[in-house]
Amino acid sequence: MTIGTRLFTLLKGRQVGSDSVGNRYFVERSSVEGRRAKRWVLYNGAAEASEVPAAWHGWLHGRTDEMPTAETEKKYEWQKDHLPNQTGTANAYRPPGHVLSGGQRAKATGDYEPWQPS
Repeated sequence: MTIGTRLFTLLKGRQVGSDSVGNRYFVERSSVEGRRAKRWVLYNGAAEASEVPAAWHGWLHGRTDEMPTAETEKKYEWQKDHLPNQTGTANAYRPPGHVLSGGQRAKATGDYEPWQPS
């Protein structure tokens, strides 16, 4: 977090909640009449936007003015644990034939017929 973010949060922000991951959510103390108060998050650890739970994401973007609760953050048994974006790491998805996966892929089956103008 930058010094500017810390100062802005200290001077203009009021903490309204936190989530199960430890991110803290803030709202502007005094807003201009006629516009919605600014909302922002201070991440717990690295700034990884995909770590914001769905209920808090909706609140941050003004989809709802209801503060998320433990019930709205409920995790169902079918939901997987959060996995950060793996792009650029050794765990990134590489399709068959990718240069970094050996560059070998299965031969074409021959069922492709290119379009020919008539």
